Amino acid sequence: MHSGRLFRSHNATTCGNADQHHWLSYSATMSNNLPPLRGRMVARDPEEGHRAATPLELLFDLCFVAAVGQAAVQLHHGLSEGHFAPTAFGYMMVFFAIWWAWMNFTWFASAYDTDDVPYRLLTLLQMGGVLVLAAGVPATFHDYDFRIVTFGYVVMRVAMIAQWLRAAAEHPESRGCTLRYAGGIAIVQVGWLLRLLLPHPYGEIGFLVLVAAELAVPAVAERHSQTNWHPHHIAERYGLFTIISLGEVVLAVTAAMQEDVADGGWSAGLLEIGIGGLLMIFAMWWIYFKHSAVQHLRESVKNALTWGYSHIFVFASVAAVGAGLEVAIDAHAHKAHVDEVSAALTLAVPLVVYLLLIGLLHTGYADAGRSTTLISVIGAVLLLATALLAHALGISLTVLLLGVLLALILTVGLLTQRRPVSAAE
Repeated sequence: MHSGRLFRSHNATTCGNADQHHWLSYSATMSNNLPPLRGRMVARDPEEGHRAATPLELLFDLCFVAAVGQAAVQLHHGLSEGHFAPTAFGYMMVFFAIWWAWMNFTWFASAYDTDDVPYRLLTLLQMGGVLVLAAGVPATFHDYDFRIVTFGYVVMRVAMIAQWLRAAAEHPESRGCTLRYAGGIAIVQVGWLLRLLLPHPYGEIGFLVLVAAELAVPAVAERHSQTNWHPHHIAERYGLFTIISLGEVVLAVTAAMQEDVADGGWSAGLLEIGIGGLLMIFAMWWIYFKHSAVQHLRESVKNALTWGYSHIFVFASVAAVGAGLEVAIDAHAHKAHVDEVSAALTLAVPLVVYLLLIGLLHTGYADAGRSTTLISVIGAVLLLATALLAHALGISLTVLLLGVLLALILTVGLLTQRRPVSAAE
């Protein structure tokens, strides 16, 4: 595994050494908020000061979260009907396509964002692709038809190939790395199209093989050199996507509660679910941002890859919590085709995945206490045990207790967190 960027020499071969003179002139061009018609795509400085997410990146995220919301809607319907295994697998298949396209764009933008007209238009093409993908999500769950989803995904990836080819053409220092990215992505897209010809169950096997191929492309492309991504920018981008995903959960749960109120009016049980859901969302937000990932990302490429790749389960579990809350509302209204324990588990399981994964990620952070993992494991056991008592407690009280438990887990984590010693001390 390659060493981290802090240990790189300025003379080392990277996937593009930043052209400082060009970037200063480019920044001046952007000072009037008008994008240049065309700039030169060179690697950006990984230590650039005040690097932040752009308005285009935020718009990009909103389009992708809309696709996440569509996947969560189908997850809710499938779980509420009791189709647990096929629904969960279908959800992860669709979610991988959304997450991987988002992740590739995010890391590319961190290294090569020019924000000129060609860059914006290719980003628009990617946003169009994810909206096509979102439109095809229901067919994947109902009819096992992946044609529209695959077409939308390939559109996004073709736009990404064009971005990498442009970087190769305009920044010779990074040409080997960027051409490997473009070639690797192109080869895998042919595989995705050919997969549509495979009958069931070979389609699932093909999916797993192609996922492995997609994940291998960055490892092969950056085997001898790494892209100049910006640690603070990457951490901010992931954090913003987490927040927007939590907002999608709020929207979905609010809509479900409105429907329930319209059918039968307010009840104590619905209020318990609402309070429990709000506690979960707030605690999940606080748990995620309890520690900063920036220094952890700077330390090594291994940290960055592990952190970046594992977020598929962070994002997927956030959206699944929203689906679980909707299943709980269905169970409370006697609309779900599952018992109360099963309904509670559709909520508790993604909470446990989220808690354990964030706990593991935080273990490597400098300001995390040694008890971080232990707290997460004990908390996960308590969450599952509470869900298993749903038949005796009732689904609404169970949801409330799950929210309270997650808030208590957060509180214990805050009390045991390492804090920097101030100068006065």
